[in-house]
Amino acid sequence: MTSDRTLVVADDLTGATDTGHSFAARGYETVVRVDPEFDAPEAAVLVVDTDSRYADRDEAAARVRDVVTSTDAAVVYKKIDSTLRGNLGAEIAAAYDVSDADAAAVAPAFPSNDRLTAGGYHLVAGELVANTEAGNDPDSPVETSHVPRLLGAQVDGTVAHADVERVASRSAVEALSGPAERPADERLVVVFDVVHDSHLDVVAAAAQERDGDVLLVGSAGLAEHVRLPGEPTLERPGVAADPTGVAFGVAGSANPRTLTQLDALPENRVVDLDAAAAVDDPAVAAAAAADECLDRLETEPAVVLASARDRDDVDATLDAAKSATVPQREARERVAAALGTAAERVWEAREPGGLFLTGGSVAKAVLGRLDAGGVALRGEEVAVGVPAGEVRGGRAHRAPVVTKAGAFGDDATVVDALDYLRRVPRRSK
Repeated sequence: MTSDRTLVVADDLTGATDTGHSFAARGYETVVRVDPEFDAPEAAVLVVDTDSRYADRDEAAARVRDVVTSTDAAVVYKKIDSTLRGNLGAEIAAAYDVSDADAAAVAPAFPSNDRLTAGGYHLVAGELVANTEAGNDPDSPVETSHVPRLLGAQVDGTVAHADVERVASRSAVEALSGPAERPADERLVVVFDVVHDSHLDVVAAAAQERDGDVLLVGSAGLAEHVRLPGEPTLERPGVAADPTGVAFGVAGSANPRTLTQLDALPENRVVDLDAAAAVDDPAVAAAAAADECLDRLETEPAVVLASARDRDDVDATLDAAKSATVPQREARERVAAALGTAAERVWEAREPGGLFLTGGSVAKAVLGRLDAGGVALRGEEVAVGVPAGEVRGGRAHRAPVVTKAGAFGDDATVVDALDYLRRVPRRSK
């Protein structure tokens, strides 16, 4: 490893890739680690997914501590969910302590992707985040949209708020000094209002200017402005003008945005996993889905295997879990396992040219089944927060891949992702 390396610690895989893109797009060699044993010494930026969004609070903190303490890095960036799900406080505190920070600058906003923070309140597409799908997350519902209040209940220490007036007047560095009466050994976490991309640059600059070590905490938005050591060296191979390859996708998100995106595909390019059957026997459901995908790939240039197409499918899966007395979280894990196994069978039989994945846990399951070590990011994206990369290691080594968080993209994003994958030449092994 190199002391010039930047470490990004994310809590799920699609968040890891979209944040990693913020560095790759600026020309820095960026690799997302999938296998804990995988390393990429050539990478200027190493992104590690701790897979801790839905872990126990103490376990999440331990995973963050382990990653930070075991990685030699000049810069540590703590990536959090742009809709505030997960173990935010525990993971921020863990990264803060082991990196010997003097303050943490927290800015989850991502203005170019409709995530803003104003008056301390976090909004997604103009709605308070607690009133969006994030507020109904079955495993980590966001109960308050006020970020300082949310973190104040989770982090021991001083949690302060820098309003938009302070940020817009470029006096953010003063906020990182904290209240005069604060004990010197107490954690200082400052939440910044951000309603424009330029405000993210103010926060990043303030962290660099402050006398002391500041832990930057945010989503892919703030990552775009982090100052890095070293020079950009990433080369971006071109893509073909016309799509000629074969793409395979796995959609494990039930977010309404993803469901709408799947509706934009021709019906014969979507294969439905029997998710209710997967709750009972993931292997049997996976085999049936893989066979159907392989049949479709005989005539179609792109096929997506989906766990749900509408709310009725989600309800059917939950009803099956209830009938089988399987906890809802375990039921979702079984569905993810079925999708991963089906993808493995498709890859063994056909080895498509490119891979599209949406839903963090499902992306993790699929890449795990393919024995991937990591994903090297290309510095290109299909849509905001929907990056392209290349699988490193395992059965899909060198295969182009596009990952997407469930709530990201517009109606055409899945169509565009498959088209992109069909135009990216697969490099030789």
